[in-house]
Amino acid sequence: MTPSRPYLLKAFFDWLLDNEMTPHLLVNARVPHVKVPMQYVQDGQIVLNISPNAVMAFTMDADAVSFNARFGGVPFQVYIPMAAVLAIHARENGVGTFFPPEPAYEEWLKEADADVATTATPDDEPEPPRPSGRPSLRVVK
Repeated sequence: MTPSRPYLLKAFFDWLLDNEMTPHLLVNARVPHVKVPMQYVQDGQIVLNISPNAVMAFTMDADAVSFNARFGGVPFQVYIPMAAVLAIHARENGVGTFFPPEPAYEEWLKEADADVATTATPDDEPEPPRPSGRPSLRVVK
């Protein structure tokens, strides 16, 4: 069977917006191909505000979530493979869901890890220092 995560994520996202809540994603930033500002990653995870007021060019499909956002005033193109999405919840009250492991993503992770291991070089950039405080997105008009 195909993974249920994209369907459940879309349903919870729509439900939170319909109830005027602010959807936040919990993301495993250690998953291959994740593109998030690493300086905001804490303990290998990052929480991202994905409300329409906080992001631009938002797309969610069966493979990934992507959007443009500003972090500390700096624009950034975020890309999150579906395998890296751990949970979605409302900022206001924490209502949402964690996603259980799915065999299709476990297999994808094995393949992606092998791919990254063969393409990594010793000259890869080191992880930048993490700022203190909680990660957040700010709307700039």
